[in-house]
Amino acid sequence: MRNGLGVGLAVGLSGFAFGAAASTAGLTAAQACVLSLLAFTGASQFALTGVIGAGGGLAAGVLGAVLLGGRNALYGLRLADLLRVRGARRLLTAHGVIDETTAVANAQPDRASARTGFYVTAATIYVTWNLTTLLGALGAARLGDPETYGLDVLGPAAFLALLWPRLTAGRTEARVAVGAGVIAIATTPLLPPGVPVMLAALAALVALLPYRPGRAARGRPAGTEGPEGTGGTEGTGGAEGAHGTEEAR
Repeated sequence: MRNGLGVGLAVGLSGFAFGAAASTAGLTAAQACVLSLLAFTGASQFALTGVIGAGGGLAAGVLGAVLLGGRNALYGLRLADLLRVRGARRLLTAHGVIDETTAVANAQPDRASARTGFYVTAATIYVTWNLTTLLGALGAARLGDPETYGLDVLGPAAFLALLWPRLTAGRTEARVAVGAGVIAIATTPLLPPGVPVMLAALAALVALLPYRPGRAARGRPAGTEGPEGTGGTEGTGGAEGAHGTEEAR
């Protein structure tokens, strides 16, 4: 419970940034609040307002948001077996499936703790996120022109902050990020706002490519497993050597 409250409060406070970013993009405070109440997935909400703020169409913004939100469906597959929620509660539970609730639930030692962690995190984030969205939108609306105070960078900055832990998670994530950046930069001068973001999603296909060992590993003689050729030749203790000896028998 303590972990859920801590994560929920820390993440929920970022609703200030979303409220301000939504107001900057031209949404009213009511529209920003409805989006937080019904969508409740930060990255997708920032993506939608970012496209709208750049002058893109609503369809392009929604498609980009849906592509980002699709990961929650994968989380749901994992949590369905972990939480084992039945009946009408499944709909309410599905609305709370986001990055943070999934992480807290999976970190628990047993199913009962996982359920507690999930619901405490979801409830804390939901209440805090929606309250701070309202305050952020109202505050930004009172300030007037957001570009005067540099508030127009809040959306991209907050979105990058959400993505940064994933960008530094490994080489595959870095390759996807670089590929997406190249596609977006190359197509932005040529296509309407929002379309480059959708095309950049194609970079995720890199993650589906099978891993292939380097040439050095493929060119290594049979039975020489170690980096210095010290894996043993056939019949001298190496894995391939043992296999070769077995075949000789």
